[in-house]
Amino acid sequence: VHLVESGGGSVQAGGSLRLSCAASGYTYTYNKYCMAWFRQAPEEEREGVAYIEINGSTRNADSVKGRFTISRDNAKAILYLQMNSLKPEDTAMYYCAATLDCSGVYWWGLTSAHYNYWGQGTQVTVSS
Repeated sequence: VHLVESGGGSVQAGGSLRLSCAASGYTYTYNKYCMAWFRQAPEEEREGVAYIEINGSTRNADSVKGRFTISRDNAKAILYLQMNSLKPEDTAMYYCAATLDCSGVYWWGLTSAHYNYWGQGTQVTVSS
């Protein structure tokens, strides 16, 4: 499956952005993928932001709880990340990721190594 992110940009602190990740290729199996958002700031490791399971269950990183919401539209094969109350420390390249192996996702859902498919990223910059 091929993933393409969009929706990034520059925003002031306290603002909002909605990222999208459109899937193409084997989209008839899109509802079988566990999906996630990751981010990476310069000179830092890639960090898991949120993931969503096949059944729609979600989990967020502590750093974004109460501010970010992950969702999916299986009919359109699109993953979303609604980001509210943005902070300068949210500045990073944001990536979506997918995997068909969802076994035990609760334990590794925010870990990048378990995902097989990645988008090219979309930049989010938050100014103070």
